[in-house]
Parts: sequence; C-alpha cells; structure tokens
Amino acid sequence: MRRAAHADELWLRTPSSPSGPAWWSRIRADARRLVPFAGLAFFALALWGLQQSLHGLRYEHIVSALAALPSWRLAAALAITVAGYVVLAGYDMLALRFIRHPANAGTVATAAMVSGALGNNVGNTLLAGAAVRYWIYTAAGLTATQITRVVLFCSGGFWLGYLFLGAFAFSLKPLALPAPLHLGLVTTRPLGLVLAAVLAGWLTLCVRGRPMALARLRIELPSVPLTLGQIAIASCDLSLMGTALFVLLPPAPGLTIVTFAPVFLVALIAGAASQVPGGLGVFEAVVMLLLADRLAPRDLAASLLAFRAIYLLLPLLAAAVFVGLRIGPKPRSAWRAWVERGTRSLQAIAPSVVAALAFVAGAVLLVSGALPAAVGRLVLVERLFALPVIEASHFFASLIGSALLVVARGLQRRLDAAWLLATGLLAAGAVLSLLKGWDFEEASVLAIVLLVLLPLRRQFYRTSSLLNAPFTPAWVASCAIVLAGSTWLVLVTQSEAGLASQAWWDFSWHAEASRSERASAGAIGLFVLLALHHLLRPARDRSRLPAQVDIERARPIVERCTRTYANLVFRGDKSLLFSTAGDAFLMYGRRGRSWIAMGDPIGPEDGVREVAWRFREQCDRADGWCVFFEVGADRRELYAELGLVLTPVGEEARVDLSAFDIETPAHKDLRHARSRLQRAGCRFEIAPRAAVPALLPALAGVSRAWLAHKATHEKGFSNASFDEGYLSRFPVAIVRRGQDIVAFANVWQGAGREELSVDLMRHRPDAPNGTMDFLFGELLLWGRTEGFRWFNLGMAPLAGLESSPGAALYDRLGGFIYRHAEHFYNFDGLRRYKAKFRPVWTPLYLASPGGLALSPVLLDVTALIAGSVGGIVSRRDSSPAHRPRARRLPRDALR
Repeated sequence: MRRAAHADELWLRTPSSPSGPAWWSRIRADARRLVPFAGLAFFALALWGLQQSLHGLRYEHIVSALAALPSWRLAAALAITVAGYVVLAGYDMLALRFIRHPANAGTVATAAMVSGALGNNVGNTLLAGAAVRYWIYTAAGLTATQITRVVLFCSGGFWLGYLFLGAFAFSLKPLALPAPLHLGLVTTRPLGLVLAAVLAGWLTLCVRGRPMALARLRIELPSVPLTLGQIAIASCDLSLMGTALFVLLPPAPGLTIVTFAPVFLVALIAGAASQVPGGLGVFEAVVMLLLADRLAPRDLAASLLAFRAIYLLLPLLAAAVFVGLRIGPKPRSAWRAWVERGTRSLQAIAPSVVAALAFVAGAVLLVSGALPAAVGRLVLVERLFALPVIEASHFFASLIGSALLVVARGLQRRLDAAWLLATGLLAAGAVLSLLKGWDFEEASVLAIVLLVLLPLRRQFYRTSSLLNAPFTPAWVASCAIVLAGSTWLVLVTQSEAGLASQAWWDFSWHAEASRSERASAGAIGLFVLLALHHLLRPARDRSRLPAQVDIERARPIVERCTRTYANLVFRGDKSLLFSTAGDAFLMYGRRGRSWIAMGDPIGPEDGVREVAWRFREQCDRADGWCVFFEVGADRRELYAELGLVLTPVGEEARVDLSAFDIETPAHKDLRHARSRLQRAGCRFEIAPRAAVPALLPALAGVSRAWLAHKATHEKGFSNASFDEGYLSRFPVAIVRRGQDIVAFANVWQGAGREELSVDLMRHRPDAPNGTMDFLFGELLLWGRTEGFRWFNLGMAPLAGLESSPGAALYDRLGGFIYRHAEHFYNFDGLRRYKAKFRPVWTPLYLASPGGLALSPVLLDVTALIAGSVGGIVSRRDSSPAHRPRARRLPRDALR
C-alpha cells in the first residue's frame, strides 16, 4: 500500500550541525541497517496470522472462489483503479501551486502515476532510498528545495486525508478490535477522536498563516484553500482505493461501504507501519482478521488476491509499458509534443521501473513454483513431454525467479550485464512456465516484462560486474520476504498428507509437494550462494591520496579537458577514481560520512557515467553519502540517475573574451587602474613553465606576506595553496614594480583554448592599490590575444539564491548568510569584484542525497575546504592537520 515517504527522502533546510559522537553515529548506522529487517519480522507475523485464518482451507477452494468472481465486479474494480490513479495527479498539481511553480500536465501525470505504481508495490526497496518524484522533477528542472517541498506536500496531503476519513470512520462507525490488535484500545472510537484533534490542530495552524517553528526548523504551511484541497484529493484517493476492494467482496449481512471503511483504514495503517513493500501479507492478514466473522475465508482470500492484482500489479505493468513506449519508438500522433514535454525525465527512472517489474516477475515465478499445477493442465503437458522435462522446467523456473531478484538490483544500477541476463532469464522463464504446467498467465507476465525491457537497451550502459553491486539491507530484506513467502505457500497449499508422504527426492507425475519443495530449496540455495559470494569476496582497497604515477595517469585526460578546474588534480590532496578504460576520472575527499567529489567527473561521456556510478557504489559499500560539489546543471540527468538532488551553492563567473574590451565605458575602472599602475612603474608579464622554478623564492615571499597581512590560513579541496611542485606545472602571471614581484597568479589553460582561469593568487601588502585589477585586466587581454574563448573567474558562493519572503528556507538562509557573514567570508564583496568584469553568471550546485542528510553534508563540505570544523569560523586554522602545511587559499578569494 502507499506509504509516506521515508525520512531519508525528505529534508528540511536547517543550519548545519555536527552529526554527533562517533559512537552515536555507529548506533544510528546500525539502526538504519536493521529497519528493513523489522519489516521481515512483521511479514513473518502476518504469515502466521494468515495461516491461522486459512487453516483447513485447500488451495483449490481459493482458486475456485477466484474463478467465481463475477465479471462485473472485476470490471468495476478496474474502472475504479483507473480513476484512483488519475486522482493521484491532484497531489502534484496542488504541490506545484504551493511552491509557485508552473505545472506541465505531462510531467505531473508522469510523476504522480509512475511514483504511485512503484510506491504501492515496492516502496523504496529498489530505489536506493530516493523517491521517484525526486528523479522525475530533478530531471525536469526543479531545484532540490522545490522538490523537497513537493514531496513533503504530497506525503503530508495523503496523511491529512487519512486523518479526515479516519476521524469520521473510527468515531461514527467504531470498529471492535480483536485481541491481537487491541494495543490498549477496545474500539477505534478513541483513535478517531485523536485523529480529529490532530486534524483540527493542523487546520488551526494553517488558518494562522505563519510558519511553524519546530526546534530549529521553520516549516512553511500551506494556505487554508490548499489544505482543504489536500484533504479532498487524499480523501478521494483513499475512498477509491477502499471502494476497489469493497466491490470485489461478496455480499454479507451488515457489510456496507460505511462499515467497511474502518476495516480498510486499520489494515492500511498496519501495512504502512510494517515497512513491508506494498504492505504485502500484513494488509491481507489484518483484513481477514477483522472480517473473519462476516465473510468466508476462501471468498475473502480470493477478493484480496484480485484486489492486489488489479490495484497494484496492473498499474505497475502499465507504468512499465508506458516508460518503454516513451523511451522506445516515438509516437507520431498530434500529441507527440505533449508527450515529449511531459515525459522527457523518464530516462532517469526507466531502469528503476524495469527493475521493479523484473523483481515482481521473479516473485511470480517463485510463487508459481510453490503452487500446485492448475487442474487439467498437467494432464495436457503429460501428453506432450516426458517427466524429466516437467521436473527440470519446474526446478529451473524457480531458480530463474531467484536469479531475477538479484538481476533486478543490477537493472536498477544500469548494468549492461544485467540487461543481457534479464532478457535471457525472462525469455527462458516464459518458456519454462509453459513447459512445467502450461502456466500461460505467468508466461504472459514475463513476456510483457521482456517486451518492455528490449527497447531500453541504451539505458543500461554500465560495464561494472553484476556481483559487485552492493547488497543493501532493504534489498536483502525484500528478497528474503519473497523467498519466505514462496516457502510459506508450499506449506499452506500442499496437503499435509502430501508433504508427509512425499520426500523431496520423489519424482512422479503427481508428486507436486516434492516438486514444490525442490523448487523452493533450490531458489533459496541459489540466493544464499550469491550472498555468500558477495560477503566472502576480497575486501576493497581503501581510498588513499594519489601517488605521482596516478597523477601522471590523469594528466592526458586533463590536457584534453576544456574546463580548467580539472587542473586541481595536480594538487595531490584528493583521492582519484578512474574508469575501467582509464579515460575518465574524478577526484574526491572524505569528511565524516560524506564522500565528496570535486566537480563533475572528467573525460568522455561514457567514461564519466561509468566512473560516477563506480563512485556511487563505493560510497554505498562504505555506508557513506555520495556528494558532488560545484557541478553544473548540464549533467542534471546523470545525478538524477544516481539518486541525487541538486542544491544551489553559488554562481560561476565566466567572461566572454571575444566581447571583452577594456576601452569601453563599462571597464573604465580597469582602464584607470591600468594607467595608474603603469605610471607607478608596474608591468605585466607571463612567465612560462620553464621560468617558474627560478621565480619560486620570490613568489613564496609574496605568499607569506599576503597570509600574514590577511591573518588567514590556507584552505584545501576546491582551493589551491602555495606548493612549489604544483606551481611549477603552470605558467604564472606576474606584476612587477621595477624588478620586484608584487603580485602573481598561476594560469590554468583549458584544451582547445576554450577556457582560461587562475587558481592561486597573492599580492604583497604594500602593492599599489588596484594591483589585482591590473593583473586581471592584462590577463584577460592576453587571453583574448591568444585566442581563448572564456575567462573563468570562479564561483561566488551563495550568490543568486532567493531571499524574498516567498523563497524556500534554504535559499533564504543562504541569502541571509550572504548578506551578514562578511566578518568571516566576503561573499558580497567577492561577487561585486567579479561583476566588474561583466561576466556571464552560471549557477553551480551540490549534488547530494538530500533529505535529512543535507545539513551534515553541507557541514562536511565546508569543513573539508576549511581544513577543520573550527576553520570554518576562524581566520586561523587550529587543526593539527594544517599546522605543518598551513598554506592554502581559496582560489576565489579575490579580496
């Protein structure tokens, strides 16, 4: 069933704060790993409850009850399902109105329906803890702040509807709770009154119209009309879902839609609280327990099976087919442009949709292997095939089901081997389903999944090993739930006499109990072997600073890169991760739980995607947060594929050198500085690389004087420091007064003369006023003469963030810091200095998991740059790691 998004999907913009002591961090990490297994425990409890409810009931009875369901009931449930999924778009329409963002109908419909289909079936087990809405809206261009508010609004709206319906259903038609569900309550009336009070309190807060303060958080509340809209949409959504199940139930005395509502709502909350994907088993167990005195168990079980197939599985198949058609052959009808606009972001989520479908296909094969053959079909197969063919088909079909659970993880991570293996497994599974008992229903499901998967070949481009994909606790728990459920079905559906009289090694036409036991044992054994292979493989090398050979390996890639930030690799203070072919790399550092890559990966597109995914997997294996710092929006879709959201951190200033002219009125300050410095006897020159070693003593003197005068310390990661070996790699721009060097900056040159930039820049305290203006003006003129296209002035941190009352909390916080933190960081002065060169401003982002992780991630990034947490607010660094080599300056510190 639909659940509220997990805490790691939702985040509020708060001031950064330390993550706490190491022992507390370990406890929290262990708790995160154990949460999915709590769902496994609830699932086991639900299986026990179902077994008690179905005691004495034969499998054939349920099949006959399912076949006896009237066609009009099935058709009505299907029509209600379509209406229910259409209503889901209302959540997103209201949410986009709440954040004041124009809504594209196609994007809204895609986000609502695809996320609904996936969330109802698998929750977050295959989506790496990130909501589908994040991926769709990130690729569609919304900021991380906007997406967060959309997800919070939609999730909160669902529970507002639950509060509204629950308050009426539990209070006006109280339900007597059986002993297992008492939890201190005899009926649901007290719960209904509590829900009514909570809803009334929320409405009161909305009427006040002021943000709600919760500890250090400030939560912006929707207006009363929007809140009422949330309640209306969610109430309609829940009512349609409950009605879809109600129309499948047979008539019973005293059972109306009104008396059924509290039953449905109690089962829904139980399934959500269990953490089991889709509430599988838990929802059914609670409904059967509450309606045991009104309906026969076999009729109730048949209706629940039909409801799960119609309301949950069919929409998932429809979502997968929609994604396949959209990304495969393009429509040629008149609404092609509408589809293009509305579903262009499906590239990011297509692998997850297919992965969920492959996971369901594997579960279908395992369930089919646990059930007896349909009456009459085995007789038909006997006439066509020998017994060994039937036995082998049944056994290997279950093995394929277990393998699909593993391959689904690789599909979600876009592995090419997973695509190849999945296509083969699905085709083989469909054939084996027909051979083992003419199970054309299972074969049809697998064929649909295969047809959806085939046109998506280009979406699976990664060459990483399938068995190297990390086994996350949520995924392992989900696989365990499927395997445990299929094993439970063997015990429930096979007669006790059959299980007692047939050993698992018995082979005969009608030894179905033995056949099912072998299939379940084989499926579990295959999964255990794969898990052991993963656990016992050799440990990975830990990250380390690069050796000189690693830097030289990166040098040809840097020389082919048009962006100059790639030269930061020569600092040697960041770990390097290369693609398999060695044609791409990224540089990264670690702080706390954050693994922080500096900029976008560098290299050709295929190599960039591969190394970005390898970095993500490396972070997952270490239970770390995957972060990319100072990245552009042009790779938005890649970061959406990785499950990351973009948070603005500032703006990059680039000067178009072809349009730069110091003689224009706009640059009169630069022109005056040039004239004044030349009259004072200053001159500009470019020292080539070969001449730099002889200049190093003089440059070191300038650097020491600058640091002493500024009373500051060197910084790192995204910034350079005075390092003789590093400076010797580049030409240096110099300002001399007479023969003395009074200012310098090392010069970065991008491939193809696309970009020119500087990194480390220093000047003597007694240098004439306007020295840096003179240096940069002359350097821009030199770059234009040399044929460079752009001059990169670097990033202005926090520039360009919204600061109006309607802006998001993070943006307002960034604007506040930008205006009032001048004592420590000259944000506004830095931007104004760069603005005098009339640059083109481009936003830069932090790609991170978002959610509650954002605050500690921001702290980790800032501390990594500053050298320590104390260095963030101190001009001098007290970190022991920086005392021996305290010579780092932000490359953007143009003060």
